[in-house]
Amino acid sequence: MPILRCDACGRSHRCLPDCLVPHKHFDVESIEAGLQEGMAAAVAADETTIRRWHRWFELFSGYAEGILVALHTRGVVAEPVDRSRPLPTILHRLGPYVGDAANWLARVIRPMLHAGYWQCFPG
Repeated sequence: MPILRCDACGRSHRCLPDCLVPHKHFDVESIEAGLQEGMAAAVAADETTIRRWHRWFELFSGYAEGILVALHTRGVVAEPVDRSRPLPTILHRLGPYVGDAANWLARVIRPMLHAGYWQCFPG
């Protein structure tokens, strides 16, 4: 993992690969599957962990939606082309900005991290 130095604060930070979610012990694919209806059984995590992910995502998605709206307004995040398809329930807020194809969670997290808007949400 590359280490970068911040010009603003002078501290060094590790650059996470896209397959990880900051402050989580599971990879993006596992968390994404655990959040989607009918996919939780495919994840090697117990039911309490998956419930925690759902609580975390409820808090996180409101904040992420605001950030994605701001980034979209500035031209950093583009809207997906096809908005006519119905989105899964979990993606009703973020789907218009990241779509519902595989790795949608990484497409939410990556621009937030790169723009400096990541916050640690409990859960």
